Parts: sequence; structure tokens; C-alpha cells
Amino acid sequence: MKAEYKPFVDELIELAIKEDIGDGDHTSLCCIPYDEQGKMRLLCKQEGVLAGVEIAQIVLHRLDPEMKFEQLLEDGTRVKPGDVAFYVSGRLQSLLQAERILLNIMQRMSGVATQTAFYVKHLEGLHTKVLDTRKTTPGMRVLDKMAVKIGGGENHRIGLFDMILLKDNHIDFAGGIRQAVEGSKKYLAERGKMIPIECEVRSLEDIDEVFAAGGVDRIMFDNFTPEMTRKAVEKVAGRCETESSGGITLETMRAYAECGVDFISVGALTHQIRSLDMSLKACE
Repeated sequence: MKAEYKPFVDELIELAIKEDIGDGDHTSLCCIPYDEQGKMRLLCKQEGVLAGVEIAQIVLHRLDPEMKFEQLLEDGTRVKPGDVAFYVSGRLQSLLQAERILLNIMQRMSGVATQTAFYVKHLEGLHTKVLDTRKTTPGMRVLDKMAVKIGGGENHRIGLFDMILLKDNHIDFAGGIRQAVEGSKKYLAERGKMIPIECEVRSLEDIDEVFAAGGVDRIMFDNFTPEMTRKAVEKVAGRCETESSGGITLETMRAYAECGVDFISVGALTHQIRSLDMSLKACE
């Protein structure tokens, strides 16, 4: 896990525990003796890409540091029904408290990783990378981003704080591309900040305006056709990174990639996913 992710993960897990356990797991407390020990296994029930094993271990040890964790499969492994990702043993009360929390996390993360791997496969043999977006479940973004990486994709910015992305509304409110780009450079210089600047363009002429204003780290072609994208990549001529976004589907993304664009951002990686089915069950 990247060091910058850890605070987000820790806060998310704390919230998940408060949300699910509250003032106590009264079902387990009323019928399971405190010192009763047991063992469970994480069973995969669908084909896909496994993700979230690392986070599951953090959840388990946060609830009970004495848990014994036996990992069989790593994040990124392609799994099939019947595969066992790990065994965990310890106090039954702790295991039962962790069950739904880690399943919710792992099922969603595995769904995102599986979806991402599917999109990445469609660009096999090309240099274009698949990017995620900020279209994530509030509070779950860091796990969604981790799952995208596990599935073979790349991360766009984490939030509004680690990249300047000048989109249509920013440009229109700023008075134009030149004002927005120049204002961004001035803002970063005054604050001594070193974060990348990306600018969205809506026409081939907009590209000229970006470079007239001093250029940026990446240009995003918004709602371009493949033909326009090819011309745009030629116009940029390697002076900065390029990204295609807007209205691109699984069926059309390879056509965009073949134009030579560096990145294609796909919101569906995180907002149109199906969680992978799995269970945490008692075993010997």
C-alpha cells in the first residue's frame, strides 16, 4: 500500500467498524463465549480478479491483533469458484465481527479489479493506459483506486488536491483557456506547490491556445471523435501527455487508443461494477 493511502484506509476502516458494530455485536456476544476459538476461510464463488486481501488483514488485526492469518492467494490473482484466498483463526467473536466488513470491502474491490482487467485487455499491444476517475463511492475512493491498480489500470488524481484539472466549467468561469492556464501557473508559483496541470480542450483550436499560454503537463481531449483524436495527437506532437475522455465505450476505446493517445479515462471502472461473490465460512 502506498504510504499516502494509509490515513484514508485507517479512517475508512474505523468508520466501517463504528457503522457495523456500534456499541457491540450483540448477536455474537449473547451466544458465543468470549474465549471460544475458531477458523474461517475466504471462499471465492465467481471468476474474476482478487483484490482486498491486504485490506482484509488490516481489518482483522484492527479488531483483534492476535488473529492468525494464513494467506494463500495474492491481490491480482485470477480466481475461479472454489478458490480459497486465505484462512484466519482466532477468537470467534472477533471473526464474526470482521466478517461483513471485510466481505463488503473485498467483494467491491474485486469487482473493480475485474472490471478494470476487462478494459485493460481490450488495449492489449498498445501503449495507451486505462485511467480511473473521481466517480467513486464517497469514502471508498482510496480502495477503488487501489483495486484499479490491482486490475492493471492506472490512477488519475486521487482528489482535487493532487492535480490541477482545468475542465470546461473552470475555463468558462476563468474567461478562457489562456486565463485558466496562466492563473494555474501563477497560483502554483506563489504557493511553491509542485503538482501537475491538465487542461481539457473541446476543439483542435483549443490545443493551440494551451501552448500559447505556456503549455501544461497533460491535455485532455473531451468528447472528440477518433478522427479528431488522431489529428489532436499529431498537433500536440509529444510536447505533453495526452488523454481521451467522454463518451468512450468498451467498443470504441481501442479506436481511440490506436490514435496514439497516452491515456483513456473510464468512469465505468468504478461506477458501473458488479461485486465479486465470495464468503467467509467456518472450517476445520
